[in-house]
Amino acid sequence: MARERETREKVIDEASAAMLKKAASDGVADAFARADAQGKSCTFGTDGVCCRLCHMGPCRITPKSPLGVCGADADTIAARNLLREVAAGAAAHSDHGRGLVLLLKAVAEGRSGDYQIKDERRLRAAAEEWGIEEIAPATNGEESNDVLLHKLAARLAELFLSEFSLQEGKLKTLSLAPVPRQGVWDRLGIAPHGIDPSIVEALHRTHMGVDHDYHNLVLGALKTALADGWGGSMIATTVSDILFGTPEPVRGCANLGVLEERKVNVLVHGHEPALTEILVAASRDPEIVAEAKAAGSDGVNLAGICCTANEVLMRHGVPVAGNFLQQELAIVTGAVELMITDVQCCMASLPSVAGCYHTKVLTTSPIARNANAEPLEWEGHRRGGHPTLSLGKEILRKAIANFAHRDPRKVRIPDVKHPLVAGFSNETIFTMLGGTFRRSFRPLNDAVITGRVRGIAGIVGCTNARGRVDDYIVTLTRELIRRNILVLQTGCAAVACGKHGLLTPEAALELAGPSLREVCEAVGIPPVLHMGSCVDNSRILMAATYVVEEGGLGNDLSQLPAIGAAPEWMSEKAVAIAHYFVASGIDVVLGRPFHTTGSEAVTDYLCGGLEQMVGAKFHYVPDVNEAVRVIVEHIEKKRDALGINRKTERKLYDMKDRRELDV
Repeated sequence: MARERETREKVIDEASAAMLKKAASDGVADAFARADAQGKSCTFGTDGVCCRLCHMGPCRITPKSPLGVCGADADTIAARNLLREVAAGAAAHSDHGRGLVLLLKAVAEGRSGDYQIKDERRLRAAAEEWGIEEIAPATNGEESNDVLLHKLAARLAELFLSEFSLQEGKLKTLSLAPVPRQGVWDRLGIAPHGIDPSIVEALHRTHMGVDHDYHNLVLGALKTALADGWGGSMIATTVSDILFGTPEPVRGCANLGVLEERKVNVLVHGHEPALTEILVAASRDPEIVAEAKAAGSDGVNLAGICCTANEVLMRHGVPVAGNFLQQELAIVTGAVELMITDVQCCMASLPSVAGCYHTKVLTTSPIARNANAEPLEWEGHRRGGHPTLSLGKEILRKAIANFAHRDPRKVRIPDVKHPLVAGFSNETIFTMLGGTFRRSFRPLNDAVITGRVRGIAGIVGCTNARGRVDDYIVTLTRELIRRNILVLQTGCAAVACGKHGLLTPEAALELAGPSLREVCEAVGIPPVLHMGSCVDNSRILMAATYVVEEGGLGNDLSQLPAIGAAPEWMSEKAVAIAHYFVASGIDVVLGRPFHTTGSEAVTDYLCGGLEQMVGAKFHYVPDVNEAVRVIVEHIEKKRDALGINRKTERKLYDMKDRRELDV
């Protein structure tokens, strides 16, 4: 019989621990209880040696039965399953990007309602990066700057849309990568053409009876992932900045304590920022505030869960109620009037949990329904129509009306929250390092070269109910900054560190090593940088690219003293992210292995052989202390290869030596 873990085996933060106990007391089943009830996962599944791609199966590979009905072995099956996971993850991020591009196109054509271009500078910079020339004004001078700006936005939107459908050639977005890295992709034949054709090809080659070479399948996974990282995700981040504003450092708070007992609490959850931007504006509208007060509350409190939270945190300072595994626990507080979901990582269980309280769950995407939640439709929704401010107010009125149904006996909000600073886009880092007129990564490069910053680690990814939530992420972050390694974060990993005080510059600087602290204080950046949502891992790719372009640390991403880590990952998006980092030449440490361990050949190729192909590999490291060792060793190895670990021998100068010094 499966054993249910103690609360402290599940979580490390006080707010989650309190709500898990309340959930049990209230008779609410949560993700942790369900994980324990599931018991040990199916070994055929975790090893990646179960194939259900045709109806002669499913086939399970064992020592006694080493081949499927079609003759596929463990190597083929594990690699095919892996490629399918990458394709699903790439599709999720890229479809997110497509929706934003269509919104940009609508804005450019004047049919987007209440949306507008928020960052003109980012639009012009993106147009230059993608090779679109500025539009000259008409000779009669009748075209305003606004008209020209919208024409430029239209051209950029058309270019981005073509990236999704491109049938020949390769993604134009790949040209943002260092030239030597582009050469690696061309040599291996993994430079993707269009984003959509790349995903279609991945599904085709994993159909029964197509690709049986695990080497080729893994390279196909890298190709598909590149269509996400340097394609769909890169485009999504760029368009979000143009439409909603490029993030700048902003103060906020994180954890369940951001919910307010005297206010109407509304949670936004998922990954797409478009509707949430409207809700932020609506929640601050005097009319809505007045209606909320008339209902007996002190106003409306909008807070976020998961990556929708990160999007509005870094642009508006909207508080974060929690990361992935706190979505149910937020409802368990009994203080949430309305949870609004869009896409990705929204649990099927939410309406069931909400049914134990007064909370309403509202779905907002035609492709992300829940049979037990209320679907939201608006005019033209399924035909590409866009939400308006009036719709945002209508949604918030549902929450205000529900405030009267809150049961005070069921309300318990943990008094646990931490302040944080988020919103470190590359544009902000450029300015902080080099100033407004001399935007540069030079101070960071110099700090790495001199050894004051040993290297850079990107810690990203989800949280996982099978482990002790946030523990690996927080411990790894603390240990790396203590060893003078700068940490960049996105997604649920960033929220985890926010909940534990690591995104407050003052607190984090107390934990940082002396030389990292000195650099951070000198240039005005914290040792742990919140760079956005999970789709914004593209920002980390570009940060690494800017370091290469600044000079002194090699000419390719694979030469940098840098590494990625996904300590507590769980989703197919994380599988795609990890693959596009490795394909870009950056090693990745995984706290949980891919479902490939049933194939020794595939696992060895992923964790060894790939390094000869793309200059990077995966590391399966379940223990956080071992992960610290692996990361530090990797960074020092890269420093040795660059020749920047050489120690200068001390020399005592006599008078003759001093005269010969060239001063």
